[in-house]
Amino acid sequence: MGIFKRIGTIFGAKADKVLDKAENPNETLDYSYKKQLELLQKVRRGVADVATSRKRLELQINQLQAQQSKLQGQAQKALEMGREDLAREALTRKSGLDSQIADLGAQHEQLVGEEQKLSLASQRLQAKVDSFRTKKETIKANYTAAQAQTQIGEAFSGISEEFGDVGMAIQRAEDKTQQLQARAGAVDELIASGVLDDSVGGAPRDDIESQLEAMSSASDVETELARMRESLPGGGSAGQGQLTDEAAQDAPAQGDAK
Repeated sequence: MGIFKRIGTIFGAKADKVLDKAENPNETLDYSYKKQLELLQKVRRGVADVATSRKRLELQINQLQAQQSKLQGQAQKALEMGREDLAREALTRKSGLDSQIADLGAQHEQLVGEEQKLSLASQRLQAKVDSFRTKKETIKANYTAAQAQTQIGEAFSGISEEFGDVGMAIQRAEDKTQQLQARAGAVDELIASGVLDDSVGGAPRDDIESQLEAMSSASDVETELARMRESLPGGGSAGQGQLTDEAAQDAPAQGDAK
């Protein structure tokens, strides 16, 4: 029994949460106002029905009273003509109408009381409905303003669902941009330090490029040797002549090699 009660409590809490989320205060207020107007209409119809019944009783009472007056005149005329029996009969009928008029009069007084009560209730309900309508519109305006203010606040803070998605997309774009910038900077540093050069990951260099680099390196070597010869005691003429002779001897050998 405790399990079923707990399950019922859980389902009730879930349903209450769903209903609370789905409930729109503006719609609820409008619906309540509609129901109050319907109740006011019913009360007004009740007043009209009671007033109609009261009026009908008044007409019946007036007819009976008119009939009594007629019987009274007939009795008087019969007595003048010496027809006492007819006069007695007319007065008897007139007396029978007294009880009917009395009963209708009691009902009339009761209906008058009911009509007054319903009229007073209708007036009070009308005032209540008017007050509720004013309060309803005020609450709706405040709710709409609060809702708009909340949405604006959530938009500025980025916690709303729509702006949250936009903020996440922007954040992802910024993260990717920073990652690419960091990678580009790292590659530039590696190239500048010589760890990476143009041949890394590219096509192999051709023979012409290799020969040009070799000539540049040989030129640097010759320049350095010349500077060193000049720094030797007695100049560098003897040494230069010796190097020239050696170069002359190497020339045919290079020609033969070709």
